[in-house]
Amino acid sequence: MSPLKKSFHTSNPDADTAIDRTIPDFPAAQISDEDKYFKNHKPPSYLPEIEKEVANFVEFHQNQSGKNIVLVTSGGTTVPLENNTVRFIDNFSAGTRGATSAEYFLENGYAVIFLHREFSLLPYSRHYSHTTNCFLDYMTEVNNKVEINRDFADEMLLVLRKYKAAKESNSLILIPYTTVNQYLYTLKSISEIMERLESKALFYLAAAVSDFFLPQSKMPQHKIQSQDHGGKLIIDLEQVPKFLSRLVDNWAPSAMVVSFKLETDHTILIKKAMSALERYSHQLVIGNLLQTRKKEIVFVTPDGHEDWVRLTDEQYAQKEEIEKLIIPKVISYHQQWINSHSLKTE
Repeated sequence: MSPLKKSFHTSNPDADTAIDRTIPDFPAAQISDEDKYFKNHKPPSYLPEIEKEVANFVEFHQNQSGKNIVLVTSGGTTVPLENNTVRFIDNFSAGTRGATSAEYFLENGYAVIFLHREFSLLPYSRHYSHTTNCFLDYMTEVNNKVEINRDFADEMLLVLRKYKAAKESNSLILIPYTTVNQYLYTLKSISEIMERLESKALFYLAAAVSDFFLPQSKMPQHKIQSQDHGGKLIIDLEQVPKFLSRLVDNWAPSAMVVSFKLETDHTILIKKAMSALERYSHQLVIGNLLQTRKKEIVFVTPDGHEDWVRLTDEQYAQKEEIEKLIIPKVISYHQQWINSHSLKTE
């Protein structure tokens, strides 16, 4: 079974969907924020196709390979401002950490569901798709045939072998999203499927999810006309519900969940990480500063333990990837989680 072959593009707007003015702006107060969201926003039309692919993937590894499965989320989410989208608000994220981490999970024997922003970095192809070299620089012409440039051949062969191994073992499946609505619906569906794995399921939530969105009930169907707004555009956004608590408590309560906390102020990083653990009751936060995120991170656990992981100056100069150090530690935490659940069932 090969990685998901997409017959759709998540970046294309659903032109057949018009505004539904019957959707209430303020549902009944007793409904939770999460339930409000799913009641008032339609799922992506392609979601059943993804659910089938993921269910088959999970069943294969649960019953045949025996591998633990990690869901890696990666890249930013868009917030459309029109139904037939021309304008949107975007997040800063190329998906570097997610794509890199996915490779190291695969190298360490995990199967990976890669939930990624469409056209962001992907495992393996990331080495060539977002570099300062043009992709054509990796090729040369010999006797009217295209060949790999010898300067890059050894490195490309190594990457190719790793990719083929992941593909041939059915250890990697690629699931795209573009908008925050697509991301949330897909995350919910995948989480509920992965719950059947119990403690062997791992969530590595590296995506940069939008904090605010424009509800469908307030979204114009067509492109916003600049002349209609007197030279100004005022948008009343609402806060995206915090779905992490729903993942931990309802969607996949037996799984281990790892989230990320990115800050620019080092004095509040640990405090923010602890606050997230207390609020959502998950197992691990990986904290990092924007300025040093490629060189150092910190693991923060609910008991307040801090475990810093840093590249040496020599490693950093040689362009070693900190994810090579991060992923084995995450796997160690996951194994402890699995062991603790095994003891509870004995």
